[in-house]
Amino acid sequence: MKNSAVARIALLPDVAGATASIAGTADVAEARAAASSQASLRLAFARDGGTTRLVTRAHCGPLRVQKALYPEGAALCHAVIVHPPGGVVGGDRLQVAVETGAAAQALLTTPGAAKWYCANGRVSQQSVHLRVGPGATLEWLPQESIFYNRAAVRLEQQVCLAADAGYIGIDILCFGRAAAGETFDSGSLGQRIMIRRGGRLLWCEQGTLEAGSRALHGALGLCGATVCATMVAVGDGLTAAMVQDLRSSVASTDIGAGAGFGASLQKSVLVARYLGNSSATARRLMTSAWAQVRPVLVGRDAVTPRLWNT
Repeated sequence: MKNSAVARIALLPDVAGATASIAGTADVAEARAAASSQASLRLAFARDGGTTRLVTRAHCGPLRVQKALYPEGAALCHAVIVHPPGGVVGGDRLQVAVETGAAAQALLTTPGAAKWYCANGRVSQQSVHLRVGPGATLEWLPQESIFYNRAAVRLEQQVCLAADAGYIGIDILCFGRAAAGETFDSGSLGQRIMIRRGGRLLWCEQGTLEAGSRALHGALGLCGATVCATMVAVGDGLTAAMVQDLRSSVASTDIGAGAGFGASLQKSVLVARYLGNSSATARRLMTSAWAQVRPVLVGRDAVTPRLWNT
């Protein structure tokens, strides 16, 4: 029997003491369960003449969306997803489902970084399901996710696109809080992303990053970097020339010592990645990549959400 895999049990001297211990353990478990949060949000967008309207807005628990915004005109609807607690603790579970109807255009973002706190013995979970109808576009642009030391998080994202739909998604992951001098030396992140278009699986990425593991520190992993960012764009009109433009625009800028950027294209899927130690640089590069891809997939120049500048 290995001590590392089996918890040791101390024999209590009397039954009353044992009962008190068991009751105390139950109280702690109930307190943890009560403290955790289960929240869901369901949104649907539909085209109404020349306007994209937010036609469904249903929530349960602490997940909300602010009113529909139209900084780019009526055809494209912006919506801001808000998590009022401001952070996610161990045991919390968030579920987001978004449907964009035929010919509708929607952009979703968040007002600030998502904070994933210490697990306290429990796993936090988030599942995101995005469905984009014929001729529609959806831009999923949350701000960065910050994983505090000892966080245990599981993220799942599924994107289902019609055969002629367009999609742009950005994901920025920050391990530890560099500004506070905190490193991510304990905890884990499990992530799974699947994208289908016209019923065909185009993209599947999954893995688990354990603190102290090769996945975080090895040459085939994050190489010890504390920030990684990915933009995935899916749709028609993406070309190898666009990929080269992305690479060239970054090659002429300073992205920090030891940092790296890459872009690739496989059929209708364009992927851009950053690996380094600066969330500000990650956001700048992903925003620049989005601005270059957006005119092709969405048919309009990039208009940075005002919230990103506050």
